Amino acid sequence: MTDTVKCISPIDGSVYAERPLLGTKEAFEVAAQARRAQRDWAARPLQERIALVRAGVAEIGKTTDRMAVELAHQMGRPVRYGGEFGGFNERASYMADIAEEALAPIVIEDSDAFLRKIEREPHGVVFVVAPWNYPYMTAINTVAPALIAGNTVVLKHAAQTILVGERMAEAFHAAGVPKDVFQNVFLSHDTASTLIAGRAFDLVNFTGSVGGGQAMERAAAGTFTAVSTELGGKDPGYVRADADIQAAADTLIDGAMFNSGQCCCGIERIYVHESVYDDFLARCVEIVKGYKLGNPLDAATTIGPMANIRFAKEVRAQIAEALEDGAVAHIETFAEDDGGIYLTPQILTNVSHDMRVMRDESFGPVVGIMKVQDDEEAIALMNDSDFGLTCSIWTQDSDTADAIGKRLQTGTVFMNRCDYLDPALCWTGCKDTGRGAGLSVLGFHALTRPKSYHLKKA
Repeated sequence: MTDTVKCISPIDGSVYAERPLLGTKEAFEVAAQARRAQRDWAARPLQERIALVRAGVAEIGKTTDRMAVELAHQMGRPVRYGGEFGGFNERASYMADIAEEALAPIVIEDSDAFLRKIEREPHGVVFVVAPWNYPYMTAINTVAPALIAGNTVVLKHAAQTILVGERMAEAFHAAGVPKDVFQNVFLSHDTASTLIAGRAFDLVNFTGSVGGGQAMERAAAGTFTAVSTELGGKDPGYVRADADIQAAADTLIDGAMFNSGQCCCGIERIYVHESVYDDFLARCVEIVKGYKLGNPLDAATTIGPMANIRFAKEVRAQIAEALEDGAVAHIETFAEDDGGIYLTPQILTNVSHDMRVMRDESFGPVVGIMKVQDDEEAIALMNDSDFGLTCSIWTQDSDTADAIGKRLQTGTVFMNRCDYLDPALCWTGCKDTGRGAGLSVLGFHALTRPKSYHLKKA
Protein backbone atom coordinates (compact mmCIF):
# COMPACT_ATOMS: atom_id res chain seq x y z
CA MET A 1 0.00 0.00 0.00
CA THR A 2 1.41 3.38 -1.05
CA ASP A 3 1.86 5.97 1.69
CA THR A 4 0.12 9.25 0.97
CA VAL A 5 -0.03 12.82 2.21
CA LYS A 6 -3.47 14.33 2.79
CA CYS A 7 -4.74 17.88 3.00
CA ILE A 8 -7.62 17.99 5.47
CA SER A 9 -9.73 21.03 4.67
CA PRO A 10 -10.38 23.26 7.69
CA ILE A 11 -13.75 24.21 6.23
CA ASP A 12 -15.41 20.89 7.04
CA GLY A 13 -12.72 18.34 7.92
CA SER A 14 -12.95 16.54 4.58
CA VAL A 15 -9.97 15.27 2.58
CA TYR A 16 -9.47 18.03 0.02
CA ALA A 17 -6.41 16.57 -1.71
CA GLU A 18 -4.26 13.45 -1.40
CA ARG A 19 -1.00 12.56 -3.10
CA PRO A 20 1.35 9.53 -2.99
CA LEU A 21 4.66 9.99 -1.21
CA LEU A 22 7.89 9.22 -3.01
CA GLY A 23 9.93 6.35 -1.70
CA THR A 24 13.57 6.88 -0.80
CA LYS A 25 14.91 5.47 -4.08
CA GLU A 26 12.57 7.61 -6.19
CA ALA A 27 13.37 10.68 -4.13
CA PHE A 28 17.11 10.28 -4.63
CA GLU A 29 16.49 9.96 -8.36
CA VAL A 30 14.60 13.25 -8.36
CA ALA A 31 17.60 14.93 -6.71
CA ALA A 32 19.95 13.23 -9.19
CA GLN A 33 17.87 14.54 -12.11
CA ALA A 34 18.11 18.02 -10.65
CA ARG A 35 21.87 17.70 -10.32
CA ARG A 36 22.29 16.50 -13.90
CA ALA A 37 20.19 19.40 -15.17
CA GLN A 38 21.92 22.08 -13.13
CA ARG A 39 25.07 22.59 -15.20
CA ASP A 40 23.15 23.25 -18.42
CA TRP A 41 20.69 25.51 -16.61
CA ALA A 42 23.50 27.58 -15.06
CA ALA A 43 25.18 27.81 -18.48
CA ARG A 44 22.16 29.59 -19.94
CA PRO A 45 22.53 33.37 -20.16
CA LEU A 46 21.33 35.14 -17.03
CA GLN A 47 18.77 37.18 -18.99
CA GLU A 48 17.27 33.97 -20.35
CA ARG A 49 16.84 32.52 -16.85
CA ILE A 50 15.30 35.79 -15.69
CA ALA A 51 12.84 35.79 -18.59
CA LEU A 52 11.77 32.21 -17.91
CA VAL A 53 11.16 32.94 -14.22
CA ARG A 54 9.15 36.04 -15.12
CA ALA A 55 7.10 33.94 -17.53
CA GLY A 56 6.43 31.35 -14.85
CA VAL A 57 5.21 34.04 -12.49
CA ALA A 58 2.94 35.40 -15.21
CA GLU A 59 1.42 31.94 -15.69
CA ILE A 60 0.49 31.88 -12.01
CA GLY A 61 -1.15 35.26 -12.53
CA LYS A 62 -3.60 33.73 -15.00
CA THR A 63 -5.23 31.64 -12.27
CA THR A 64 -5.66 33.99 -9.32
CA ASP A 65 -9.37 33.21 -8.85
CA ARG A 66 -8.56 29.52 -8.58
CA MET A 67 -5.73 30.34 -6.19
CA ALA A 68 -8.03 32.14 -3.77
CA VAL A 69 -10.60 29.31 -3.72
CA GLU A 70 -7.97 26.59 -3.35
CA LEU A 71 -6.29 28.43 -0.49
CA ALA A 72 -9.64 28.77 1.27
CA HIS A 73 -10.15 25.01 1.01
CA GLN A 74 -6.58 24.13 1.99
CA MET A 75 -5.78 26.52 4.83
CA GLY A 76 -8.91 28.57 5.51
CA ARG A 77 -8.08 32.09 4.31
CA PRO A 78 -11.25 33.94 3.20
CA VAL A 79 -11.70 34.32 -0.55
CA ARG A 80 -12.42 38.04 -0.07
CA TYR A 81 -8.65 38.59 0.24
CA GLY A 82 -8.01 37.22 -3.24
CA GLY A 83 -5.06 34.87 -2.85
CA GLU A 84 -1.39 35.86 -2.86
CA PHE A 85 -0.48 36.87 -6.38
CA GLY A 86 0.22 40.52 -5.53
CA GLY A 87 3.02 39.73 -3.11
CA PHE A 88 4.12 36.69 -5.14
CA ASN A 89 4.57 38.83 -8.25
CA GLU A 90 6.17 41.77 -6.42
CA ARG A 91 8.83 39.64 -4.76
CA ALA A 92 9.73 37.62 -7.85
CA SER A 93 9.76 40.72 -10.04
CA TYR A 94 12.02 42.65 -7.68
CA MET A 95 14.52 39.80 -7.50
CA ALA A 96 14.48 39.56 -11.30
CA ASP A 97 15.03 43.33 -11.53
CA ILE A 98 18.14 43.34 -9.33
CA ALA A 99 19.62 40.02 -10.45
CA GLU A 100 22.16 41.33 -12.93
CA GLU A 101 23.63 43.79 -10.46
CA ALA A 102 23.40 41.45 -7.44
CA LEU A 103 25.15 38.61 -9.27
CA ALA A 104 27.75 40.74 -11.04
CA PRO A 105 31.42 40.03 -10.30
CA ILE A 106 33.21 42.25 -7.82
CA VAL A 107 36.24 43.40 -9.77
CA ILE A 108 39.14 44.35 -7.52
CA GLU A 109 41.67 44.94 -10.29
CA ASP A 110 41.66 44.66 -14.06
CA SER A 111 45.04 45.98 -15.17
CA ASP A 112 47.78 44.98 -17.56
CA ALA A 113 49.28 42.93 -14.74
CA PHE A 114 46.33 41.29 -12.95
CA LEU A 115 42.68 40.40 -13.05
CA ARG A 116 41.39 40.00 -9.53
CA LYS A 117 37.69 39.46 -8.97
CA ILE A 118 35.05 37.64 -6.94
CA GLU A 119 32.26 35.91 -8.80
CA ARG A 120 29.00 34.37 -7.53
CA GLU A 121 28.42 30.71 -8.36
CA PRO A 122 25.17 28.81 -7.76
CA HIS A 123 25.24 26.28 -4.96
CA GLY A 124 23.80 23.59 -7.23
CA VAL A 125 20.60 21.87 -6.09
CA VAL A 126 18.43 23.84 -3.67
CA PHE A 127 15.84 22.06 -1.53
CA VAL A 128 12.99 24.40 -0.59
CA VAL A 129 10.71 23.26 2.24
CA ALA A 130 7.82 25.72 2.26
CA PRO A 131 5.11 26.40 4.87
CA TRP A 132 1.35 26.47 4.49
CA ASN A 133 0.45 29.85 5.99
CA TYR A 134 1.54 32.00 3.02
CA PRO A 135 2.35 29.14 0.69
CA TYR A 136 2.90 30.96 -2.59
CA MET A 137 4.75 34.00 -1.23
CA THR A 138 7.09 32.10 1.08
CA ALA A 139 7.99 29.62 -1.64
CA ILE A 140 8.70 32.23 -4.31
CA ASN A 141 11.04 34.08 -1.92
CA THR A 142 13.57 31.33 -2.61
CA VAL A 143 12.38 29.63 -5.80
CA ALA A 144 12.65 32.72 -8.02
CA PRO A 145 16.14 33.91 -7.00
CA ALA A 146 17.45 30.33 -6.76
CA LEU A 147 16.48 29.62 -10.37
CA ILE A 148 17.68 33.01 -11.58
CA ALA A 149 21.06 32.44 -9.91
CA GLY A 150 21.52 29.15 -11.81
CA ASN A 151 20.46 26.61 -9.21
CA THR A 152 17.97 23.84 -9.81
CA VAL A 153 15.15 23.59 -7.28
CA VAL A 154 13.34 20.73 -5.56
CA LEU A 155 10.25 22.04 -3.76
CA LYS A 156 8.47 20.24 -0.93
CA HIS A 157 5.36 21.96 0.30
CA ALA A 158 3.55 21.50 3.61
CA ALA A 159 0.83 18.86 3.76
CA GLN A 160 -1.78 21.54 4.42
CA THR A 161 -1.11 23.18 1.03
CA ILE A 162 -0.01 20.30 -1.18
CA LEU A 163 -1.64 21.78 -4.31
CA VAL A 164 0.55 24.89 -4.22
CA GLY A 165 3.78 23.19 -5.26
CA GLU A 166 1.94 21.44 -8.07
CA ARG A 167 0.48 24.72 -9.33
CA MET A 168 3.88 26.42 -9.25
CA ALA A 169 5.59 23.57 -11.10
CA GLU A 170 2.82 23.44 -13.72
CA ALA A 171 3.14 27.18 -14.33
CA PHE A 172 6.92 27.27 -14.58
CA HIS A 173 7.00 24.23 -16.87
CA ALA A 174 4.33 25.81 -19.09
CA ALA A 175 6.53 28.91 -19.29
CA GLY A 176 9.49 26.86 -20.51
CA VAL A 177 11.49 26.05 -17.37
CA PRO A 178 12.71 22.45 -17.88
CA LYS A 179 10.98 19.89 -15.66
CA ASP A 180 14.22 18.66 -14.11
CA VAL A 181 15.22 22.24 -13.26
CA PHE A 182 12.17 22.83 -11.05
CA GLN A 183 10.56 19.78 -9.48
CA ASN A 184 7.76 19.51 -6.94
CA VAL A 185 7.83 16.49 -4.63
CA PHE A 186 5.77 14.86 -1.91
CA LEU A 187 8.02 13.45 0.81
CA SER A 188 7.70 12.15 4.34
CA HIS A 189 9.77 13.88 6.99
CA ASP A 190 11.98 10.80 7.28
CA THR A 191 12.65 10.68 3.54
CA ALA A 192 13.46 14.39 3.48
CA SER A 193 15.94 13.90 6.32
CA THR A 194 17.50 10.91 4.55
CA LEU A 195 18.02 12.97 1.40
CA ILE A 196 19.66 15.79 3.33
CA ALA A 197 21.89 13.39 5.25
CA GLY A 198 22.77 11.71 1.94
CA ARG A 199 24.07 14.97 0.45
CA ALA A 200 21.34 15.05 -2.18
CA PHE A 201 21.20 18.85 -1.94
CA ASP A 202 23.70 21.70 -1.75
CA LEU A 203 21.43 24.12 0.16
CA VAL A 204 18.34 23.53 2.28
CA ASN A 205 15.93 26.43 2.74
CA PHE A 206 13.34 25.72 5.44
CA THR A 207 10.48 27.87 6.71
CA GLY A 208 8.46 26.43 9.57
CA SER A 209 8.60 25.47 13.22
CA VAL A 210 11.59 25.49 15.54
CA GLY A 211 11.34 21.72 15.82
CA GLY A 212 11.32 21.38 12.04
CA GLY A 213 14.38 23.61 11.73
CA GLN A 214 16.22 21.58 14.33
CA ALA A 215 15.40 18.41 12.39
CA MET A 216 16.85 19.94 9.23
CA GLU A 217 20.06 20.91 10.99
CA ARG A 218 20.38 17.47 12.59
CA ALA A 219 19.93 15.81 9.21
CA ALA A 220 22.63 18.02 7.67
CA ALA A 221 25.09 17.61 10.54
CA GLY A 222 28.51 16.63 9.25
CA THR A 223 27.57 16.99 5.57
CA PHE A 224 28.51 20.68 5.32
CA THR A 225 25.25 21.24 3.45
CA ALA A 226 24.15 24.82 3.99
CA VAL A 227 20.87 25.13 5.93
CA SER A 228 18.88 28.36 5.94
CA THR A 229 15.99 28.59 8.42
CA GLU A 230 13.13 30.98 9.20
CA LEU A 231 11.29 29.58 12.18
CA GLY A 232 8.61 32.06 13.16
CA GLY A 233 8.38 34.54 15.98
CA LYS A 234 6.61 36.17 18.87
CA ASP A 235 6.65 39.60 17.35
CA PRO A 236 6.01 42.67 19.53
CA GLY A 237 4.52 46.07 18.88
CA TYR A 238 5.22 49.14 21.00
CA VAL A 239 2.83 52.11 21.06
CA ARG A 240 4.55 55.24 22.41
CA ALA A 241 2.71 58.18 23.95
CA ASP A 242 3.05 60.25 20.76
CA ALA A 243 1.66 57.58 18.41
CA ASP A 244 -1.30 57.96 16.07
CA ILE A 245 -3.52 55.74 18.20
CA GLN A 246 -6.14 54.90 15.58
CA ALA A 247 -3.52 53.99 12.99
CA ALA A 248 -1.67 51.90 15.58
CA ALA A 249 -4.82 50.05 16.60
CA ASP A 250 -5.95 49.42 13.02
CA THR A 251 -2.60 48.10 11.85
CA LEU A 252 -1.45 46.19 14.92
CA ILE A 253 -4.76 44.37 15.27
CA ASP A 254 -4.73 43.51 11.58
CA GLY A 255 -1.16 42.29 12.08
CA ALA A 256 -2.34 40.11 14.95
CA MET A 257 -5.55 38.73 13.42
CA PHE A 258 -5.18 38.59 9.64
CA ASN A 259 -4.97 35.05 8.28
CA SER A 260 -6.44 33.97 11.64
CA GLY A 261 -3.17 35.05 13.23
CA GLN A 262 -1.25 32.41 11.28
CA CYS A 263 1.73 34.50 10.29
CA CYS A 264 5.34 34.02 11.34
CA CYS A 265 5.70 37.80 11.64
CA GLY A 266 2.25 38.31 13.15
CA ILE A 267 1.90 40.67 16.10
CA GLU A 268 1.52 38.45 19.19
CA ARG A 269 2.20 40.93 22.01
CA ILE A 270 1.66 44.68 22.29
CA TYR A 271 3.15 47.11 24.81
CA VAL A 272 1.41 50.47 25.21
CA HIS A 273 2.48 53.61 27.06
CA GLU A 274 0.27 54.04 30.11
CA SER A 275 -0.93 57.49 29.00
CA VAL A 276 -2.63 56.11 25.87
CA TYR A 277 -3.33 52.55 27.02
CA ASP A 278 -7.07 52.86 27.70
CA ASP A 279 -7.73 54.66 24.41
CA PHE A 280 -5.70 52.16 22.42
CA LEU A 281 -7.33 49.15 24.06
CA ALA A 282 -10.85 50.46 23.46
CA ARG A 283 -10.14 50.97 19.76
CA CYS A 284 -8.65 47.48 19.43
CA VAL A 285 -11.66 45.85 21.06
CA GLU A 286 -14.03 47.75 18.77
CA ILE A 287 -12.13 46.55 15.69
CA VAL A 288 -12.15 42.88 16.68
CA LYS A 289 -15.83 42.93 17.62
CA GLY A 290 -16.53 43.92 14.03
CA TYR A 291 -14.97 40.78 12.54
CA LYS A 292 -17.10 38.15 10.82
CA LEU A 293 -16.00 34.58 11.63
CA GLY A 294 -17.15 31.92 9.21
CA ASN A 295 -16.73 29.81 6.10
CA PRO A 296 -13.84 31.26 4.06
CA LEU A 297 -15.78 30.66 0.83
CA ASP A 298 -18.36 33.21 1.99
CA ALA A 299 -17.49 36.69 0.71
CA ALA A 300 -18.79 38.23 3.96
CA THR A 301 -16.28 36.30 6.10
CA THR A 302 -13.37 38.40 7.35
CA ILE A 303 -11.72 35.76 9.56
CA GLY A 304 -11.82 32.08 8.72
CA PRO A 305 -11.01 28.87 10.58
CA MET A 306 -7.50 27.97 11.61
CA ALA A 307 -5.75 25.68 9.17
CA ASN A 308 -5.73 22.60 11.38
CA ILE A 309 -7.49 21.53 14.57
CA ARG A 310 -4.20 20.98 16.38
CA PHE A 311 -3.27 24.63 15.83
CA ALA A 312 -6.62 25.74 17.20
CA LYS A 313 -6.20 23.52 20.26
CA GLU A 314 -2.87 25.16 21.07
CA VAL A 315 -4.35 28.67 20.87
CA ARG A 316 -7.33 27.67 23.02
CA ALA A 317 -4.96 26.11 25.56
CA GLN A 318 -2.82 29.26 25.78
CA ILE A 319 -5.91 31.43 26.27
CA ALA A 320 -7.40 29.10 28.90
CA GLU A 321 -4.13 28.97 30.86
CA ALA A 322 -3.82 32.77 30.77
CA LEU A 323 -7.39 33.27 32.00
CA GLU A 324 -6.80 30.79 34.81
CA ASP A 325 -3.75 32.82 35.83
CA GLY A 326 -5.68 36.10 35.93
CA ALA A 327 -5.75 37.44 32.38
CA VAL A 328 -8.85 39.31 31.22
CA ALA A 329 -10.56 38.45 27.90
CA HIS A 330 -12.22 41.37 26.11
CA ILE A 331 -14.08 39.60 23.29
CA GLU A 332 -17.21 37.60 24.01
CA THR A 333 -17.42 34.24 22.26
CA PHE A 334 -18.65 34.63 18.68
CA ALA A 335 -21.78 32.71 17.69
CA GLU A 336 -19.79 30.95 14.95
CA ASP A 337 -17.19 29.65 17.43
CA ASP A 338 -17.57 25.85 17.32
CA GLY A 339 -15.17 25.09 20.16
CA GLY A 340 -12.80 23.63 17.58
CA ILE A 341 -11.23 24.96 14.43
CA TYR A 342 -13.46 28.06 14.22
CA LEU A 343 -12.44 30.19 17.17
CA THR A 344 -13.16 33.67 18.45
CA PRO A 345 -10.35 36.21 17.92
CA GLN A 346 -9.27 37.33 21.36
CA ILE A 347 -7.62 40.28 23.10
CA LEU A 348 -6.13 39.62 26.53
CA THR A 349 -5.03 42.12 29.18
CA ASN A 350 -3.65 41.69 32.69
CA VAL A 351 -1.11 39.38 31.09
CA SER A 352 2.51 38.81 32.03
CA HIS A 353 5.55 37.06 30.64
CA ASP A 354 4.91 34.24 33.10
CA MET A 355 2.09 33.18 30.77
CA ARG A 356 2.69 31.02 27.71
CA VAL A 357 0.51 33.30 25.61
CA MET A 358 3.21 35.97 26.02
CA ARG A 359 6.17 33.59 25.56
CA ASP A 360 5.33 30.72 23.21
CA GLU A 361 4.41 31.27 19.59
CA SER A 362 0.60 31.29 19.45
CA PHE A 363 0.22 31.39 15.67
CA GLY A 364 -3.44 32.19 16.05
CA PRO A 365 -5.94 35.05 16.54
CA VAL A 366 -4.97 36.11 20.04
CA VAL A 367 -2.87 39.02 21.28
CA GLY A 368 -1.84 40.12 24.75
CA ILE A 369 -1.66 43.85 25.55
CA MET A 370 0.44 45.22 28.41
CA LYS A 371 0.84 48.72 29.86
CA VAL A 372 4.38 50.16 30.14
CA GLN A 373 5.80 53.25 31.83
CA ASP A 374 8.49 54.21 29.33
CA ASP A 375 10.80 53.16 26.50
CA GLU A 376 13.14 51.29 28.81
CA GLU A 377 10.41 48.99 30.10
CA ALA A 378 9.13 48.43 26.56
CA ILE A 379 12.58 47.54 25.24
CA ALA A 380 13.19 45.08 28.05
CA LEU A 381 9.86 43.35 27.44
CA MET A 382 10.25 43.29 23.67
CA ASN A 383 13.65 41.60 24.02
CA ASP A 384 12.32 39.12 26.60
CA SER A 385 11.64 36.43 24.01
CA ASP A 386 13.30 33.38 22.51
CA PHE A 387 12.37 34.69 19.07
CA GLY A 388 13.55 37.61 16.95
CA LEU A 389 11.86 38.13 13.59
CA THR A 390 10.23 41.58 13.49
CA CYS A 391 9.12 44.35 15.83
CA SER A 392 6.93 47.40 15.34
CA ILE A 393 7.36 50.84 16.95
CA TRP A 394 4.57 53.42 16.81
CA THR A 395 5.74 57.02 17.24
CA GLN A 396 6.05 60.39 15.49
CA ASP A 397 9.77 60.49 16.34
CA SER A 398 11.81 58.62 13.75
CA ASP A 399 15.11 59.33 15.51
CA THR A 400 13.82 57.72 18.69
CA ALA A 401 12.45 54.78 16.72
CA ASP A 402 15.86 54.30 15.13
CA ALA A 403 17.58 54.46 18.52
CA ILE A 404 15.14 51.97 20.03
CA GLY A 405 15.49 49.69 17.02
CA LYS A 406 19.25 49.48 17.49
CA ARG A 407 18.65 47.99 20.95
CA LEU A 408 16.09 45.39 19.86
CA GLN A 409 17.01 41.78 19.19
CA THR A 410 15.19 41.31 15.91
CA GLY A 411 15.57 40.80 12.19
CA THR A 412 13.42 43.74 11.03
CA VAL A 413 12.43 46.97 12.75
CA PHE A 414 9.19 48.58 11.56
CA MET A 415 8.01 52.10 12.40
CA ASN A 416 4.32 52.92 12.06
CA ARG A 417 3.65 49.68 10.20
CA CYS A 418 4.02 45.94 10.70
CA ASP A 419 2.27 44.61 7.64
CA TYR A 420 4.67 44.56 4.71
CA LEU A 421 7.60 42.44 3.64
CA ASP A 422 9.77 44.73 1.51
CA PRO A 423 11.62 42.63 -1.10
CA ALA A 424 14.42 45.22 -1.21
CA LEU A 425 15.21 44.51 2.44
CA CYS A 426 16.70 41.31 3.84
CA TRP A 427 14.18 38.97 5.47
CA THR A 428 16.08 37.48 8.37
CA GLY A 429 15.93 36.79 12.08
CA CYS A 430 17.90 35.95 15.20
CA LYS A 431 17.66 33.67 18.24
CA ASP A 432 15.16 30.81 17.79
CA THR A 433 13.79 32.45 14.66
CA GLY A 434 16.79 30.89 12.92
CA ARG A 435 19.43 32.05 10.50
CA GLY A 436 18.94 32.99 6.90
CA ALA A 437 18.80 35.80 4.37
CA GLY A 438 15.83 36.01 2.06
CA LEU A 439 15.09 38.52 -0.71
CA SER A 440 17.20 41.65 -1.37
CA VAL A 441 20.75 41.52 -2.71
CA LEU A 442 21.66 39.38 0.29
CA GLY A 443 19.11 36.79 -0.80
CA PHE A 444 21.13 36.24 -3.98
CA HIS A 445 24.31 36.03 -1.93
CA ALA A 446 22.74 33.33 0.23
CA LEU A 447 21.80 31.30 -2.85
CA THR A 448 25.29 31.47 -4.34
CA ARG A 449 28.84 30.99 -3.15
CA PRO A 450 31.77 33.34 -3.70
CA LYS A 451 34.55 32.21 -6.01
CA SER A 452 37.75 34.24 -6.26
CA TYR A 453 39.98 34.71 -9.32
CA HIS A 454 43.57 35.94 -9.02
CA LEU A 455 44.92 35.94 -12.56
CA LYS A 456 48.46 37.16 -13.22
CA LYS A 457 48.65 38.20 -16.82
CA ALA A 458 51.64 37.15 -18.95
